[in-house]
Amino acid sequence: MIKHIVTPKQVALAIGVSEASLKRWCDKGLLRASRTAGGHRRLPISGVFEFLRQSGHQIVRPEVLGLPTTTGHGDATIERVRELMQAALEQGDEEQVERLVMGLYLAGYSIGDICDKAFAEDFRRIGHNWENGKIEVYRERRACEIVHRVLGQLRAAVTPPPPDAPCAIGATLEYDPYTLATAMVALTLREIGWSAESYGTGNPASTLCAAIRDQRPRLFWLSVSTIDSLERFVEDGRQLYETAAQVGTALVVGGRALTEPVRQRIRYSAYCDTLGHLVAFARTLDSRSVQTKPSPAVAT
Repeated sequence: MIKHIVTPKQVALAIGVSEASLKRWCDKGLLRASRTAGGHRRLPISGVFEFLRQSGHQIVRPEVLGLPTTTGHGDATIERVRELMQAALEQGDEEQVERLVMGLYLAGYSIGDICDKAFAEDFRRIGHNWENGKIEVYRERRACEIVHRVLGQLRAAVTPPPPDAPCAIGATLEYDPYTLATAMVALTLREIGWSAESYGTGNPASTLCAAIRDQRPRLFWLSVSTIDSLERFVEDGRQLYETAAQVGTALVVGGRALTEPVRQRIRYSAYCDTLGHLVAFARTLDSRSVQTKPSPAVAT
């Protein structure tokens, strides 16, 4: 389990430098630190990860920080890791998945890239293997649970958003039980400085509209992995779009169920088929106002 707060001694041991060097880096502002009532330094693990990603220091004793023992060793390229991660997910090797993900993160890959280029591709292949009878469905379900837990660990490595961070919320509708996509969106936006929170799965459109009115977020995302009735979905989408427009919230949609014919029936501010696209769109949002507008292809 990743430690949320660590000491200079622990970080020094983890990366193989002297404690005195760590303290000097803290004094220079290279590492974020606070003081206890007794005057001792404490470092948030998110700040340690930020420092490691920027400085290039290698972790030689990852277990000191609560990481798997081989984190930071091996080939940290997306292509190589994707193959290893698929095997680990199918075999239920959670420690290996965590090691691979943290290795990519420490190597400088964004959470969006890790999700888009590793997790998404691996689950596509795992789903293909399940559909073709090569693996049992429990392996896919277990893999989903593993990734949820690893995302929770990764969250500790992300710097918390500032108090004035733009707000984003999102969810799935009541007939969509798939949890991973909306969890990935929340963490991806959090990494780029948003106060982002997923409201989970299985939400009636009416309650999501209430959340938009109550929270007035800068951005609301709707993850759409499955649709039980197109007409019902179109009506739910209409309610969300109109509510978002009323309060100046950008409505972003995405997910494998949003084929071109489906998208032509709904209105939204942006359609994002990858987390990279979502990040690019979020960065275009002005901090003062959002103009919610129909998609270019709206059926009339």
